[in-house]
Amino acid sequence: MEKHYIACDLGAESGRVILGTLRDGRLTLEEIHRFANGATKIQNSLRWNITRIFDELKQGLRMVAARGVTASGMSVDSWGVDYVLFNDRQPMLGLPYQYRDARTERTYAAALEKPGREVIFAETGIQFMAINTLYHLIADVNENSDLLQIADQFLNIADYLNYLFCGVGRAEVSLASTTQLYNPTTGQWSAELIQQFKLPEKIFPPIVASGTRLGPLLTEVRDETGLAPVEVIATCSHDTGAAVAAVPAEGDDWAYLSSGTWSLIGIELPDPRINNDVLAENFTNEAGLNGTTRFLKNIVGLWLLQESRRSWARQGQSLDYAEINQLAEQAEPFRSLINPDDPRFMSPADMPTAIDSYCQETNQPVPETPGQYARCILESLALLYGRTLDTVQRLTGRQISKLHIVGGGSQSTLLNQLAANATGRTVYAGPVEATAIGNVLIQAMAMGDLESLSELRGVVHDSFTIATYKPESSELWEQTRQRFTELVRGGK
Repeated sequence: MEKHYIACDLGAESGRVILGTLRDGRLTLEEIHRFANGATKIQNSLRWNITRIFDELKQGLRMVAARGVTASGMSVDSWGVDYVLFNDRQPMLGLPYQYRDARTERTYAAALEKPGREVIFAETGIQFMAINTLYHLIADVNENSDLLQIADQFLNIADYLNYLFCGVGRAEVSLASTTQLYNPTTGQWSAELIQQFKLPEKIFPPIVASGTRLGPLLTEVRDETGLAPVEVIATCSHDTGAAVAAVPAEGDDWAYLSSGTWSLIGIELPDPRINNDVLAENFTNEAGLNGTTRFLKNIVGLWLLQESRRSWARQGQSLDYAEINQLAEQAEPFRSLINPDDPRFMSPADMPTAIDSYCQETNQPVPETPGQYARCILESLALLYGRTLDTVQRLTGRQISKLHIVGGGSQSTLLNQLAANATGRTVYAGPVEATAIGNVLIQAMAMGDLESLSELRGVVHDSFTIATYKPESSELWEQTRQRFTELVRGGK
């Protein structure tokens, strides 16, 4: 017997509606609808056009309905952090800010002074980043207090879209944990931080576990899309949570890398690790499926390449990612390296110019061609992966011999091999659509078609091709690792 599920998978660059079919222990995916996504600049602010995203998702549902498919469930996943304010009279009180909006620069610095990093980390165990929901809500307290006064609730993006589809507003735990306002020890919102920052308690929604059935699709959406009755499910609403659930791994000697706009690299633990060493290394404890903890570091990822590609397109040189990777393969190795976590790369006006300035300041040759820029970016990311995995081992005592790379970045054979070489670990690349796979299969668990996380991962293993990359060691790689370490530490 086959079962169908609809995954609405939202990324910072694009969104997709994907139909998943589970039959005889194997899963197949079909992309039904894809659309471009991205922040909109409005009066010196960055916002998400959330109504357009909703319309695009409904278009995908229409296309599913046109096939006559009866789905058992549907669910939305998205990036973390960003949120929508609403009340019972107005479904949206303003276009939601995009996480890179500069308004948190002041609130982030102030919060680190009082009550301070130690208090915030003890409450949440979450990595410090100015993009986190906490600092945006503080900005709302300072700048948009009138909206907060009339708001009944906030929901992060995927949970908000699930709410628009079924009318039930709940914060799924994996997405809630990205806010830096969730306490993983109590399993509730942090009353301490809510009080410290004078945030209105009324706006914090009930928290539910991953795989919670929210309710049926609203009649108005069914009428508009023609979709048959379907259950809306909060799977892992955070895209990385869904992707990690779909890692086809066994044992405990593996790490994961969810590779996309961001690189999220870490391991799965039964409980959060909240101590001074973890705080010092700025690691994070995010909630995963079945009460697991995603112990990880959120570092910059293919954003560096995405923004460089946009820059080249503005200059009249349009390249797809396959072409960029081919050019990078042909470029000279280790010509220039950057520290991808340098703040200048967070939101530059022009990414290649930012890379140029870094290379000039560190007495390295400036890249001159797209291939050289791409090679610099990919080698630097791989070297950062290696440093991060070594830190994971030190902080947790767990030996890591395998790195599973999932997501869009797993399509780059060059980056996969560079990651194996830089980390000294065997890399298993794929599946590419790990987030959608996790979304679909967690729905299957919620509806009783799968029984456990291990069974879920077995389905992934049996359904998708995984490529293997063995590390290639050399004296040059050892020298490059040392050179990169010196760059990260501020050496010239």
